[in-house]
Amino acid sequence: MGKIIFYEGRNFQGRHWECSSDCMDTFKHFNCCNSIRVSGGHWVAHEKPHYMGYQYIIGPGEYPDYHNWMGFNNCVRSCQMYAPYRGSYKMRIYNRPDMMGHTMEFMDDCPNLYERFRYRDIFSCNIMEGFWIFYEHPNYRGRQYFLRPGDYRACGDWGCQNPMVGSFRRMRTVM
Repeated sequence: MGKIIFYEGRNFQGRHWECSSDCMDTFKHFNCCNSIRVSGGHWVAHEKPHYMGYQYIIGPGEYPDYHNWMGFNNCVRSCQMYAPYRGSYKMRIYNRPDMMGHTMEFMDDCPNLYERFRYRDIFSCNIMEGFWIFYEHPNYRGRQYFLRPGDYRACGDWGCQNPMVGSFRRMRTVM
């Protein structure tokens, strides 16, 4: 069973709220989030209600400050837990919308997409197996986007406004 605890203050201080399931609007439980403890499960925290806005992928551990989970601010308004995945990983990316243009298939992490694909803009993708995390910049930095199996015909389908992807990796979970 997964559990995430949100704290209003840094270093696990102040008002807090424990959550063990998806929550589409955390506002009634806390005003801001400056630290998090995860004692089980893997979570995607969202900056806005209804699973919108910046995404933060958070695994088991302690995060004494929002910078520790690569947060852009202290605002967490919804969260989702994802079950462990132990299968294989496979995806296809495209440099044009609607699965068009140059394509490349991946089954492993990629710290610098431009070095391997020669394109920075990824307009669509097909996640065939596994959960993946796209990062805005190389070496797993910048905004994060969580993708589960399915077709993403435009970059807005995975929550971004800009098609720039600098790196990506498989979302691995350990049980």
